[in-house]
Amino acid sequence: MENRSQVNGLILTGLTDVPELQVPLFIIFTIIYLITLVGNLGIVALISSESCLHTPMYFFLSNLSMVDFGYSSAVTLKVMAGLLTGDKVISYNGCATQLFFIESFVNTESFLLASMAYDLHAAICKPVYYTVTMTSTICAHLASGAYICGFLTISIVIGSMFSLSFCSSNIVHHFFCDIPPLLVLSCSDTHIIELVVFILGSLSTFIPFLFIFTSYLLIFITILKIRSTEGRQKAFSTCASHLTAVSIFYGTIMFMYFQPSSSHSMDTDKIVSVFYTMVIPMMNPMVYSLRNKDVNDAFRKVVRRR
Repeated sequence: MENRSQVNGLILTGLTDVPELQVPLFIIFTIIYLITLVGNLGIVALISSESCLHTPMYFFLSNLSMVDFGYSSAVTLKVMAGLLTGDKVISYNGCATQLFFIESFVNTESFLLASMAYDLHAAICKPVYYTVTMTSTICAHLASGAYICGFLTISIVIGSMFSLSFCSSNIVHHFFCDIPPLLVLSCSDTHIIELVVFILGSLSTFIPFLFIFTSYLLIFITILKIRSTEGRQKAFSTCASHLTAVSIFYGTIMFMYFQPSSSHSMDTDKIVSVFYTMVIPMMNPMVYSLRNKDVNDAFRKVVRRR
């Protein structure tokens, strides 16, 4: 990034300039982060310790929980520190690092949700071949592929973005380093990088989403062929948590990144960003555990042993 000698770091405007709101927001975000921490790491620990949860479905869920915890930490800890100390400055390297981990984990989550959809499709549409289709090796390959694709796509974006020339302004109108507010600061032609972001964003968002949509189309066709009402309800119940997480995640991401730059409102983006970087990682453990009999039974077993 050019003009480092002129501008020492970047200034994040944060969520609000009203001093009276700093402490209440710090308390709210602390509570959200603690729930996220306990919920996601608790699910990872529970799945690791209970043999009854050593299945492909819960293997992917534990990875999803780690990813949720990762990108929530990358955002929330910096926001909490800024609210507590009033320090809104972030270095160029710190900004690049934060952007790298946030977007890498978000992209990885997209591919993990697609892997979970594939697991559901195999379990419902081809139950006879499920143990052959979803072996531990295949699950490991799907999970590692999700991480590789997630981290690789954003590495290309980071390399392209931070080769741009940035003008003397160092004020980022956001509470974390994100692609749209950073591109606004550039005095270079950003059409190419915007095209790169759109193409790679499409690869890491629309392709998994299309795969999930196709999987669910086949799943619903199979469910409708089930004669017993109890069997259909059980199948729908199996998909409910994943479908809820997919709807929330992709709805928010598409609203954030796939609208014309001319229609971007930074204030609106801030509100939506709070939802997908802090609230969604907190909600996912609840979505997957509250109505999940296996997780609840495993948790009760752990409590009784303690």
